[in-house]
Amino acid sequence: MKIAYISTYPPRECGLATFNQNLVNALSINPSYEADKSFVVAMNESDDINEHAYPNEVKFVIRQQNQQDYIEAANFINNSEVDTCIIEHEFGIYGGNSGVFLLSLINKLEKPFITILHTVLKEPNFMQQTIIKEIALKSSKIVVMSKKAVLFLTSIYQIPSTSIKLIEHGVPDLEPIVNNEISQSELFRNRKVLFTFGLISRNKGLETVIKALPSIVAQHPDVLYVILGNTHPGVVKHNGEEYRDSLKVLAKDLGVENNIAFVNKFVSENELHQYLTACHLYITPYLNEAQITSGTLSYAIGAGAAVVSTPYWHAEELLAEKRGRLFDFKNDVALANIVNELLSDESKYHELKMNAYQYGLKLRWPAIGNVYLKTLQNAIDAGEKPGRISPPIIDVEKMPALNLSHINLLTDDTGIIQHARFGIPNLKEGYCIDDNARALILALMAYEQNKNHSALKLMPIYLSFIQYMHTDDGNFRNFLSFNRNYLDEVGSEDSFGRTIWSLGYLINVAPNNSYREFGRELFSNSVAHFKALKHLRGMANTLIGVAYYLSAHPGDELIIKEANQLANSLKNAYKANKDENWHWFEDILTYDNAILPLALLHHFEATGNIESYKIAMESIDFLNSFSFENGYLNPVGNAGWMKKHGKNPIYDQQAIETMAMVLLYGKTYDVTKDSKYLSLMYTSYEWFLGKNSLHIPLYDFETHGCADGLQFNSVNRNQGAESTLAYFVSHLAVLKAAEAEYETLSPPLFEEDEYAKTKKL
Repeated sequence: MKIAYISTYPPRECGLATFNQNLVNALSINPSYEADKSFVVAMNESDDINEHAYPNEVKFVIRQQNQQDYIEAANFINNSEVDTCIIEHEFGIYGGNSGVFLLSLINKLEKPFITILHTVLKEPNFMQQTIIKEIALKSSKIVVMSKKAVLFLTSIYQIPSTSIKLIEHGVPDLEPIVNNEISQSELFRNRKVLFTFGLISRNKGLETVIKALPSIVAQHPDVLYVILGNTHPGVVKHNGEEYRDSLKVLAKDLGVENNIAFVNKFVSENELHQYLTACHLYITPYLNEAQITSGTLSYAIGAGAAVVSTPYWHAEELLAEKRGRLFDFKNDVALANIVNELLSDESKYHELKMNAYQYGLKLRWPAIGNVYLKTLQNAIDAGEKPGRISPPIIDVEKMPALNLSHINLLTDDTGIIQHARFGIPNLKEGYCIDDNARALILALMAYEQNKNHSALKLMPIYLSFIQYMHTDDGNFRNFLSFNRNYLDEVGSEDSFGRTIWSLGYLINVAPNNSYREFGRELFSNSVAHFKALKHLRGMANTLIGVAYYLSAHPGDELIIKEANQLANSLKNAYKANKDENWHWFEDILTYDNAILPLALLHHFEATGNIESYKIAMESIDFLNSFSFENGYLNPVGNAGWMKKHGKNPIYDQQAIETMAMVLLYGKTYDVTKDSKYLSLMYTSYEWFLGKNSLHIPLYDFETHGCADGLQFNSVNRNQGAESTLAYFVSHLAVLKAAEAEYETLSPPLFEEDEYAKTKKL
């Protein structure tokens, strides 16, 4: 077996690094292991890849905050001879918000892999929970080290138990030392040693032991409390040695300064084993229960130490059945009583040590390594999960059910609120006609496709809002305060165009004549403003609305003339800016870019104009050339936009950009019947569900809203109207395309009930 390991690695001083090295050594003693073809991908905390003198088994180094390194690491592994991978996971060792950059690696990885979770949070935030779910989805197995972790994953993260493997923390394969140098040292000689080790920080609760010392020393004056370990680097960076110094002051104030010793260093595993063998009692006085795995506690049990601990999660499991003693958090009195009892009662003391030693035998790395090898072999044997021989391009089974609860939450009796703080409407920001026009389109789509009665009830709200913003001369205001005061005299050309789009669509698919006549009246009153439009996106939005109008009234010569003039303006802009390597309408791509070729495709459908078709297809090919790196959509980011012959800045990515891409490819498929555009449409839609550069969904399965944008290391957790509407319009467009796919492609490609599922969704 040939294995790639992704983790921190020595000489980096890190518990995860030590664990990973022990795992490498444990697996390497198996006859089936090919050490010369296995390797480590090491996580580096800084951009200096030479910061650590890594050993030869480290073949690739990832700089923690460089996202491209994760993609290159995946390519490196894919091009190697390894059969499988092991990923050690701790939120803090990977880059991006909550370590999100790791998802770039696992989504590119072609080898089967297992992931070892060293932390499982009981109360994860959105990013943490989403990342763990994505890891679980892609991993052959998730490995955890305690029963509590299994419970959390199944109940909080909704990860099936079949995806989880419990493998306890490994411990060194070392026997108690007879002539122990540490026990014979001047520090330990003739002392009863209480011992704690690990990186020092306030959450370790070391002050609880010091507070217990006066009562312990009163009965056992030869007691010495030894604290082994450096102060945590993060603590040193922000507070120096303030905590360690405070412990020294506390010991002096309590009169036990001669009964405490700090050994301020990072020790080797062999030396640590000597300390654990030499001490009388090992103590972990952590301050709260939220410790799902403790390597230090496992090491102590493996060394056959008598252990006293607070009842954090891992301690409750590991010290059960008289393998240790527990005292309550911050309870120095209870701790003193237990220590005095064990130091005075040899039989109870030796019972703890023997029980710990016997249990520790099954935790030794050779035994644990064999369990990992079997788990890895199962991952390799499983291979690819069986699927359909010819699956559909649009997999409706993977799409969330349509749920408009967040749309309803954002909508009051005036209209749809513009913005939200997380999932809560932000009333201070009021309303805009942009969002209410999109909301009308969504409601019309939902009712047209599946007779959604909730959408039907929303329509008059959005229609009345549009009418309220309509000016006497046929234009539209855009912004309205929450108390229904106009905030502008006339809106932007963009908002005008989006409103015409919604009215044209209403005229085409209205659920009743009353709504259709209402829409036609507003539309007709606004036609005079079409000629005054100067901005391309305003023209494009308007042209789409005009094309929908012409679907219902194909013989309206006046509107055909307006459509041709709008299309000519777009085509002239294209000709003025196009060169050999730049097939676009402007010298920069900014926002909502895909609606420009989309508008020309609508014009072609409405009028049969071949030039509109050719320019649309040329510009679509250009858009495709940089939008799908690594197999997912990378819409143009708004951080500087994409200048002529420049590069796509990628971030921040906006939902309306993705919606425009979904609609563009859907329309291109309608026009060409080329299934590659159906595939591009579905890939663009999957951006909302996590098939993006961070591999984090923007659609929130809890609130049924959509995040406002994808940032370079996180998502914007606000869920306003624009982004949520963009998601649902895209969702419905894809479902409609799935129906078309079923009707166009050969029926044997589908399961018997596939079409029924599509209609149900």
